[in-house]
Amino acid sequence: MHDTTTALRSCPARRRARLTAVASAALLTLAAGTLPAAAGTTAAPAPAAAAEAEAAPRLDRQALRASLDAFHHAGMIGAYTAVRDGSAQWRGATGLADLGTGRPTRPDLEHRIGSITKSFTAAAVLQQVGKGRITLDAPIGRYLPELVPGERGRKVTVRMLLNHTSGIADYILPAFPKLASDPGQALDEAQFHRFAPEELVRLGLAATPLKPRGTFAYANTNYVLAGLLLQKVTGQDPRTYITENVIRKAGLRHTYFPRTPRIRGPHARMYESFYGYIDPPRDYSVYDMSWAGVAGALVSTASDVNDFYRQLLSGKLIGAAELREMKKTVPGYETQPGEEARLGYGLGLYKVKLPNGSWFWGHDGGVFGAGTWALSTEDGRRQMTVGYNLMKYERFDENNQPLPNPIGAALVAYVNTAMGGTAAPPVPPRRLMATEPFPVPQRPVDNPHAR
Repeated sequence: MHDTTTALRSCPARRRARLTAVASAALLTLAAGTLPAAAGTTAAPAPAAAAEAEAAPRLDRQALRASLDAFHHAGMIGAYTAVRDGSAQWRGATGLADLGTGRPTRPDLEHRIGSITKSFTAAAVLQQVGKGRITLDAPIGRYLPELVPGERGRKVTVRMLLNHTSGIADYILPAFPKLASDPGQALDEAQFHRFAPEELVRLGLAATPLKPRGTFAYANTNYVLAGLLLQKVTGQDPRTYITENVIRKAGLRHTYFPRTPRIRGPHARMYESFYGYIDPPRDYSVYDMSWAGVAGALVSTASDVNDFYRQLLSGKLIGAAELREMKKTVPGYETQPGEEARLGYGLGLYKVKLPNGSWFWGHDGGVFGAGTWALSTEDGRRQMTVGYNLMKYERFDENNQPLPNPIGAALVAYVNTAMGGTAAPPVPPRRLMATEPFPVPQRPVDNPHAR
């Protein structure tokens, strides 16, 4: 572990202030970082596994393999991926699924895909928009007046929920209050806790918003509310509705909302580092995902995620008018004067500009121990999904600034290669992913009164 982390452990007040800042940054982040030495030496690297189909020349299998392996060699424990261009496909895996046994990863492993779930939920809501049961620019209080009363109920629209401009705070910190003092204990204590969606919404509504209404600020509360909206207008549990009308309609065979803390099929262990405060990283592959619900609880495979986005972007899951609404974006982060935002967030779907200079559509997701990133060309022809099993590997210096890390750079390099690019100057992953809008703690670490 980095020396600054060791020093923090010797000063409880300073560590609490630092953890408060880091916890505020975490939420469902996919932070870039370095693999702790303890995790990296638990087991020797295993030979990479791969399953490769016939590929067109534009799928450079050798380059894909080298770039994926570089992601593992940079410090990622394990990763699994699917890339395709038209009918040509390449699937690969690298590294370890289990540090204790040395079990290697496989391309077909099931994986918690986190906030990629939001694309499914948004598609379900837009189906109801197409049927006239939901109006995008109607206030949420029209549908859920008891849950969102008053000014918020009148001024926050359905669209604002789906594009994260509602001004409603995230519920993660209130739901896991010990994240700011002992992240490992916080996650352990909630491992089998069952959250009700209404409870999560109330926690989010009671928390202090990070941004004013009308400005992009990523919050899972928005999508838990969207699920309750679905329930109100359809009369079904939102997980059931999404399963029957989105997952099955897309023909996905390995995508589901887990009804227990366990993943049904073959999967990797999922290691959470929490920026070095959980050392060595702890496996949270068994976890009650009610804390994420329709904002982030889905399990899927890389190939299924690609299939979903191809169906979505080709207009087979929602109508053409609704797809156009889905693609109306707001800037995904604040820019400096003259700076171009590389990420624009729509309705559960974002567009992002990679180092290769091209724009792509998709989403990313992160839960405790598991990260996923999925991108497609606008027509769904070229696609990439990659899952990986070490989270919040980033480290910070004494000024709460992120230290250089090879893992995030290797991830961006792989994604850039998979989407048809070549080696390019690195772009910070936080500028390319929606679920990490606050990756750098802003509160000074020397403030002992920070809470």
